[in-house]
Amino acid sequence: MVYSLAASTLTVAAPIGCDTSPVEDVEPTAAEVRGPSRVLVTGADEEMLVLEVTAANKVVVRLPRVEVGQGITTAVAMMIAEELDARLADVDIPLAEARTKGNQYTGGSSSVSSLYGPARALAATARARLVTAAARRWHLPARSLRTRDTMVVAPDGRTATFGSLTAAAARIHRPDVSSKPKPASQHKVIGRPTGRIDARDIVTGRAKYAGDLEVAGAKPTVVARPPTLGGRLVSVDDRAARAMPGVHAVVKVAGGVAVVAESFHHAFKARDALRITWRPGPLVPLSDTAIRSRLRAAVPSVGAPPRGSAQVEGEFEFAFVSHAPMEVLTAVADVRADRAEIWFSSQTPMDARESIASAIGLPKSKVRVHVVRGGGSFGRRLNYDAAIEAALISKAARRPVKLMWSRGDDIRHGRMRAASHHRIRASHAHGRVVAFSHAMASVSESYERQGLAAQGGVAVQGGVAVQGGVAVQGGVTTVAAGPLPSDSGLYNFGHISGSSGSVELAMPLGAWRSVDSGTMRTAEEIVVDEVAATLGKDSVAFRRGTLRNKAVKAVLDKVAAAGNWGRPLPSGQAQGVAVHEEYGSCVACLVEIDATDPKNPRVTKVVMAADVGTAVNPRGLEAQLMGTAVDGISTVLRAGLHIDRGAVREGSFADFRYARQQHSPLRFEAHIMPSRREPGGAGELGVPAAAGAVANAYARATRTKPRRFPINF
Repeated sequence: MVYSLAASTLTVAAPIGCDTSPVEDVEPTAAEVRGPSRVLVTGADEEMLVLEVTAANKVVVRLPRVEVGQGITTAVAMMIAEELDARLADVDIPLAEARTKGNQYTGGSSSVSSLYGPARALAATARARLVTAAARRWHLPARSLRTRDTMVVAPDGRTATFGSLTAAAARIHRPDVSSKPKPASQHKVIGRPTGRIDARDIVTGRAKYAGDLEVAGAKPTVVARPPTLGGRLVSVDDRAARAMPGVHAVVKVAGGVAVVAESFHHAFKARDALRITWRPGPLVPLSDTAIRSRLRAAVPSVGAPPRGSAQVEGEFEFAFVSHAPMEVLTAVADVRADRAEIWFSSQTPMDARESIASAIGLPKSKVRVHVVRGGGSFGRRLNYDAAIEAALISKAARRPVKLMWSRGDDIRHGRMRAASHHRIRASHAHGRVVAFSHAMASVSESYERQGLAAQGGVAVQGGVAVQGGVAVQGGVTTVAAGPLPSDSGLYNFGHISGSSGSVELAMPLGAWRSVDSGTMRTAEEIVVDEVAATLGKDSVAFRRGTLRNKAVKAVLDKVAAAGNWGRPLPSGQAQGVAVHEEYGSCVACLVEIDATDPKNPRVTKVVMAADVGTAVNPRGLEAQLMGTAVDGISTVLRAGLHIDRGAVREGSFADFRYARQQHSPLRFEAHIMPSRREPGGAGELGVPAAAGAVANAYARATRTKPRRFPINF
């Protein structure tokens, strides 16, 4: 650990070692700058956490992740409060700015698991220093002292707040008590269902998102975009727009024409007054039918089945899906000749900083990225399209801007989950599965990975993907692969095989919650149900007899018991079940559905059980599982994007039909399995199980075999 005295505060940075790199490489946080002198202290691990105990008795840890509604600030605050014996209300978890070193990636359901050890070790070390400081002040043995409620307590009842001890603690190099984190058996905060520390701010409007920021001189900005994907600007007549009241600037950008105005009302009115001629994008010849046909053709063969086996086969189609976070993409940018400052919500702020610097022609040391909380993400804020665009507009307009992508902008031109086609074959003999093959194809992002799009995905080169100097407007590329990134091996199904292909289309794609597993495992769980039916076995009993992992069996048993699996239901109603294992965690989901009207099915009940190791905040985990249940309901039954002659048809929640309150289950239960293992991942875990259970319930209720999702599309 590294310790430093900075204006009478105890600052602890983890772990062993002190990085004294110049400021160009590692910028100090505001918590590390005090008075006329600046003390730069960082840890040597990827997290680079810094814990500060202030004189005001506040514990401050700047989080190298972004809060997008998943509750990570609450979980980390609980870790810190646990080891410090601090009141949760005394722990503050602001978001760290973009750095040039360390790990600031928020994704892959990794935040809690990656921070669990470093955060607790940091707080435990701070506690040891504070206790030692109190012991020396009172001339008492350090081991006789206790900590509670953000203070040290002596045997005779004397107390000292952490804040009153911080200056003395900062001078201590060898604490007199252990600095090891507590064993799980002593946890009083970790594992206790806890409300979010930011809940009151969110419901009262005090929580600040990018659109709420008041940056000096930053004016509302919107962009007129082409009607088709990859469309290009040919000409613009902006005279009427420039003459309108409240308009400050009209500038051309890669994605269209930007209007900077006094208010968003003025900006939208002026945008609509622009007279623009567009060149159609490269996908104009294509619509859904053609894209589905190309995907089907790109799926590799599953090969020959084992001799003497019978087959259960299925082909499955999944549509494009928008992320559609509730808070639309917003970024504030102030770009000057020699420096730039950007404010936005980012899951990848370090990459964003570098890309922004490159786009505006400044060294990254001159670009400052402030990470702001986000109102939802689901993978959308891994990309930073809006931030780069805002920076370019600010540079061109020579003034600060507050850029907002409208809902239509993001749905029609933003990132989306790739459409995919799956071919699955389960071979069975003598009452058991002896081989399982899964081949699939999806629309590929390779044209961007090859650097053929502008940084951050602002535009595709010429609106067309290019391979080897040849323009490709929807060519098919099939690539054989090894085992699929799903978990077919979850079951004892004999020989497991997989392969994948891709279709190259110049489309803005991005990681969507649960990424590949959300479609691949959904399709597999449907086939598992169909195999069970073919063999004349109950869906739960068949899974129990073939699952490899005891933990997965346990969560399956839990939902079967809690959800009263097999209970009689009226005609047109049914139950469905599915399981999933990933991120060192596992989950099962049981769904009840009323599909009396197959065109308007309603999920009436969802029961989920999860084993994620140590659940730092069970209430937060329950909320995550509830969210994945709504995702499963939406993408299986209702929500998808159509492509009509190179354009996305949907443009708002009116036609991108994500589940609303009226579509949510009437009853939801989440059961968290007890465990003292280190935390696994949870944020994306539930999507495949929820989606698979919804699809299986619908199939049983309607006595059909659904193959295209969403079903009512």
